[in-house]
Amino acid sequence: MTGLSFIHRFEAGTSSHTLLLLHGTGGNEHDLVPLVYQLAPGAALLSPRGKVLENVAPRFFKRLAMGVFDEEDLKAQAADLARFVHDATRRYGLDAGKVYALGYSNGANMAAALMLLHPEVLAGAVLLRPVLPLEVAPLPDLTGKTAFLAAGTQDAWSPVARVQALADRLEQAGARVQLRWQQGGHQLYPEELSAAQAWLAQNLA
Repeated sequence: MTGLSFIHRFEAGTSSHTLLLLHGTGGNEHDLVPLVYQLAPGAALLSPRGKVLENVAPRFFKRLAMGVFDEEDLKAQAADLARFVHDATRRYGLDAGKVYALGYSNGANMAAALMLLHPEVLAGAVLLRPVLPLEVAPLPDLTGKTAFLAAGTQDAWSPVARVQALADRLEQAGARVQLRWQQGGHQLYPEELSAAQAWLAQNLA
């Protein structure tokens, strides 16, 4: 669907909560929809497509090399996405205080950036294979917000230290954080998706 600043997919839900779906590198606005049908079937879905192309692969912000992010582009793209969420909640009549992100890889990093740079946009987030995308000083006040992080202990794309750094910054900012480690790499496993489902059921109740 067009008409807002991102190509996106929207589906109304039966609850008052909305999940902002943020795909990984090379994904699109449809990638995470089946996952949300499984994890939080009652939520409304707002799923934008990343505007940045790496070769032909959509992303939400530029990177300079593996694990090296273009922080100026990240800040600009996060501001653009924050505006999109604000405009979309008005257009679709959504509760702006009940928007949670669900992001994978590059999308999880963008969701983390939204929490750190534009905390008013999200009530919380499910971050699948994230890292700390950038340092923010001073940290925002994330009191009352919550995050579920799912990380792999052998994930070359999301190193343990950078995952832990993200959990630490979110906690230091006042968020309630659940960090779940999985023996594995960058792919997702059924047991951690079950944990994410339980987290969503609790927080979207």
